[in-house]
Amino acid sequence: MKIENAIEVKNVSKSFKIFFDKGKMLKERVLFKNRNKYEVHKVLDDISFEIKKGEAVGLVGHNGCGKSTTLKLLTRIMYPDSGTIEMSGRVSSLLELGAGFHPDMSGRENIYINASIFGLSKKEIDKRINTIIEFSELGEFIDNPVRTYSSGMYMRLAFSVAINVDADILLIDEILAVGDVNFQTKCFNKLMEIKRNGTTIVLVSHSTGQIEQVCERSIWIHDGQIKLDGNPREVHQQYLKYMGELRAEDSRAEDVNEEETIENETSEETVINEEHHRGTGEARIINVVTLDSNDNEKKVFMTGETIKFRVNYKVYKNVEQALFGLSIFRIDGVRAYGSNSQVDGEDYYKLNEDGKIDVCFDNANLLAGKYYLDVCISRSYEDMIDYFDTICEFEVYNTTGELGVIRMKHMWGV
Repeated sequence: MKIENAIEVKNVSKSFKIFFDKGKMLKERVLFKNRNKYEVHKVLDDISFEIKKGEAVGLVGHNGCGKSTTLKLLTRIMYPDSGTIEMSGRVSSLLELGAGFHPDMSGRENIYINASIFGLSKKEIDKRINTIIEFSELGEFIDNPVRTYSSGMYMRLAFSVAINVDADILLIDEILAVGDVNFQTKCFNKLMEIKRNGTTIVLVSHSTGQIEQVCERSIWIHDGQIKLDGNPREVHQQYLKYMGELRAEDSRAEDVNEEETIENETSEETVINEEHHRGTGEARIINVVTLDSNDNEKKVFMTGETIKFRVNYKVYKNVEQALFGLSIFRIDGVRAYGSNSQVDGEDYYKLNEDGKIDVCFDNANLLAGKYYLDVCISRSYEDMIDYFDTICEFEVYNTTGELGVIRMKHMWGV
């Protein structure tokens, strides 16, 4: 092992057997051998990487790609089918909430058990016990059985032990997402402190922003192999782009299934569900579809892409003067944008037959999130013909790491 490295993973592979109908009892397994059929699922396929001492590295990838398996191999909870893993120094890990805690023992007793697993002697634990309890903020609850703890209290205790054992290598799997905001900030600050003190950190997280704050390197694991390894911002841009495209493909598949269902269920007469409608009813909005710049239906867009909303409506009674309005809401109810044809300088529309109207955003600078629309036909703000709320969900993704609802043009200057 190279002297400057803390971790060396060489040609590691790991597979699991997935049984179709495995007998649970010895008798069943002996009498019904033919039921013990399984398939082999390869989670990691010949991966290799090195991590230097004092380096902080993030692992990213979609669910099931092998991130957590990699971390469990590093902690020696499980072992590889082939290849080698070498590590230099004391290892501390946070893989699962309260892993290794005995529910009937008190928080104080579990500190001793947990810290001894990490390799500390009783004398060393005695020196640290007050620091661990103080950091956990458990106070009077420290002598209660941990089965009485909430998930947040579990996390506080687990994190407090793991970061106070003076480990050379700290392995973390999504644990920072638990707990209240103040404690998350406290954990993050402590993490940065131990990083400055030279601890090697390996962090698995779906929060790319969190990894970019902590780590100077990111490894993208894809279907059991390393797809990209390098600067977090550059790796995450490619990863987020892939995930956005994957979500778009899933959305297209969902659309095909929906279209088939609609074709099977459609009758000659259009049926309108009145639940989300209000107004005089002289005209009704049937639906709204989202289109790309080539008029292809699409439900997942990248920040800055063209989004066209096509509003299809049905007229029951002629309307001499009508205007159309549209509001875009994030899924949590925050209004991202709203306008209507009158505000935008358009003349009133005359509605005497069924039709459609397009609203096109050439550079839709919405940031990542799920959105829906409220759409209306009216004569004025007070005279509503049809208001259709919570319609036409669509998604936006980006690769820049910007936060909020909408991208705003800006410049930095000194």
